[in-house]
Amino acid sequence: MLSSRPYLARGLYEWLLDNEYTPYVVVDAEQAGVIVPRQFVQNGQIVLNVGPTAVRDLHIENDAITFSARFGGQPMQVVVPMPALIAIYARENGVGMVFGHEPVIPQAASGGEEEAAERPELTAVESEGREPEGRESEGSGEEREEVKSESRAKTKPKGRPSLRIIK
Repeated sequence: MLSSRPYLARGLYEWLLDNEYTPYVVVDAEQAGVIVPRQFVQNGQIVLNVGPTAVRDLHIENDAITFSARFGGQPMQVVVPMPALIAIYARENGVGMVFGHEPVIPQAASGGEEEAAERPELTAVESEGREPEGRESEGSGEEREEVKSESRAKTKPKGRPSLRIIK
């Protein structure tokens, strides 16, 4: 499976902008492939403003976040590989998400017989009060139709859907 991190990061970024907040990202600057201004790294991490007024050409791709920005007046191309993304949050109130370490999901062997044996299956389950399809019950077709329409009328919820807590 693909990592959920880039999808969540894109969604949170858009959500923060829609709410008129300034998105910041926290980056693990010690990971391989990270290109950030080293003079601003503290305790192995750096916090970057990725709002539209602070960066140019922001791309949040599945493998990395890339953008151009100025640091101390000097332009720089920043690259943050997705595994190095620690968090994305709003500067104004701190609302956002901290990403944990994702487990590595092993690739399944393609076309193996073991894979097919372990794959879950859907099976049909007969519910109470209903005749399974393909079986004939006693009585005429009209009687069956009346029973079906009557049971639909009884089970059809009225009003707005709601949740009920059962202890």
